[in-house]
Amino acid sequence: MHTRIQWLSKIMTSKEGERLEFKEAKNRYDFEELVKYCAAFANEGGGLFVLGVTDKMPRKIVGTEAFLSSEKTKASLIERLSLRIEIEEIINPDGRVLVFHVPSRPLGVPIPYKGAYWMRGGESLIPMTLDQIKLPPPIFNEPILLFQWTQ
Repeated sequence: MHTRIQWLSKIMTSKEGERLEFKEAKNRYDFEELVKYCAAFANEGGGLFVLGVTDKMPRKIVGTEAFLSSEKTKASLIERLSLRIEIEEIINPDGRVLVFHVPSRPLGVPIPYKGAYWMRGGESLIPMTLDQIKLPPPIFNEPILLFQWTQ
C-alpha cells in the first residue's frame, strides 16, 4: 500500500511541465502567483502545484510554512477562480509539503484571472494570446456533451 510520502517521493522524480510544478517556498509564497499557476493548470488540463520541495533535480523536501490555513486558502482560490482546488498537506520528517490538486477547466470555459487567461510558457506564466484561445478546437466553441438519462 502506498503512503502519501511514498507517492510524493515518486512524483518528485517527474519532470516539471504543463501539469506539474515544484516550488521551495520555505517561509511563504505569493498568493497572487499561486492563483495564476492554478488558472494556468486549469486552462491546460489540470495539474499539481507542490510547495515545500526544491524545483531542481535531485529534488529535496525542504518544508514550507506558506498557507498555514488550508481551508482559508482553498476558499480564497474558489472565490477568485470559481474552481474547486483541493489542497493536500503531507507531513514528512523533512517538513510540511502542500500539494494543490488543480482540476481541468470546464469545457468551453477558460479560467481568467486579472484580465488574462494564463498558461505555462516554459519556466514562467504567460497570458494566452487570442490565437491560442482560437486554436482548433476554439475553447469557447468546444463541444459540450450533455448527459441524458434514459430508462
